[in-house]
Amino acid sequence: MLDIQKIRAEFPILSQKVNGKPLVYFDNGATSQKPQLVIDAEVKYYQEINANIHRGVHTLSQLATDAYEVSRGKVQQHINAKFAHEVLFTSGTTFGINLVTNGFASILKPGDEVIVSSLEHHSNIVPWQMLCEKTGATLKVIPMNEDGELMMEAFDALLSEKTKVVTVNHISNALGIINPVKDIIAKAHAVGAAVLIDGAQAVPHLKPDVQDLDCDFYAFSGHKMCGPTGTGILYGKEEWLNKLPPYQGGGEMIKEVTFEKTTYADLPHKFEAGTPNIAGGIVLGTAIDYLNSVGFENIQQYENELLEYATKRLLEIEGLRIYGTGKNKASVVSFNIDGIHPYDIGSIIDKLGIAVRTGHHCAQPIMTFFCIPGTIRASFSFYNTKEEIDQMVDAVKKAQTMLS
Repeated sequence: MLDIQKIRAEFPILSQKVNGKPLVYFDNGATSQKPQLVIDAEVKYYQEINANIHRGVHTLSQLATDAYEVSRGKVQQHINAKFAHEVLFTSGTTFGINLVTNGFASILKPGDEVIVSSLEHHSNIVPWQMLCEKTGATLKVIPMNEDGELMMEAFDALLSEKTKVVTVNHISNALGIINPVKDIIAKAHAVGAAVLIDGAQAVPHLKPDVQDLDCDFYAFSGHKMCGPTGTGILYGKEEWLNKLPPYQGGGEMIKEVTFEKTTYADLPHKFEAGTPNIAGGIVLGTAIDYLNSVGFENIQQYENELLEYATKRLLEIEGLRIYGTGKNKASVVSFNIDGIHPYDIGSIIDKLGIAVRTGHHCAQPIMTFFCIPGTIRASFSFYNTKEEIDQMVDAVKKAQTMLS
């Protein structure tokens, strides 16, 4: 059992008021809040060891380099990557996906096919569209059903020897649906396709085991798992990272440079050009340590309780519809109230201290499927409470009365 009040005390932002009301923060799908431990770790870096990494013989540079590489090792262990050099530091999930699509530009050819799902965030749609336009490959889409689940029989029908890449999110940011990624990966590999998993919404709730999943790439962001913004990870199997060309040219990613020819550095530095977000990379390791100290089994169990409670309470509101009603879900409830625009609800409950996300959540194809402009999304974390859910429900009821 989690001591929620003790945990909440570790997050200083949760004690503040917004618009004169105690903050109820239900926008964790966009970004999570940070415990004091993480905030202090970033300050400590700049106060004590601020220096560039991998380049200096002086003490501070060596200390910063050691801390950065220790953090890489923490990520490796956390996701169960086979090698530390399969873990690339990025600025976030979007950067990681673009790195991979850039690499496949030299691999795909006209007639090849890329499969994405209808549940994807724009960051896992647009880069693949750009890639297909550049290479002449064709983009195929796994459809979804009314429950927000992927139609696996349709996915089976899409797969062929033309399929070169399959990419899906582990958990839908807009609906909270957990996709059967292990099954998708196995089926894609059966036709020789590479697989990228967008894990941005998964890593706050579970520990992905990339070797067990057998994915070729797994991308995620640090800021959604109590870490700093501007941080992320791209995991790639060694064989694939060796096949792909560098994404950017510059310092650190080279072995030798002459005006006649440049040779590239070994992994992971081949893909880490320039001075990185050193503090962020180090502190991401701190955030991972913190989450593991809380325990992902504890997090999953408690967040599932919040999901079930919020679902029950919200469905008490007349005219309210929840989108994403599949069996396997993370702690996200996406909903609307008949006849009321989601933005209007979100604006009113903000005045009551309730922070939710409204709009299409960078997942417009999902909204098009349901013929709606967007939803109200409440996304919960392990530091939220049932009492806060009650406050949200009361606020939504008040907004409904005002707008009816």
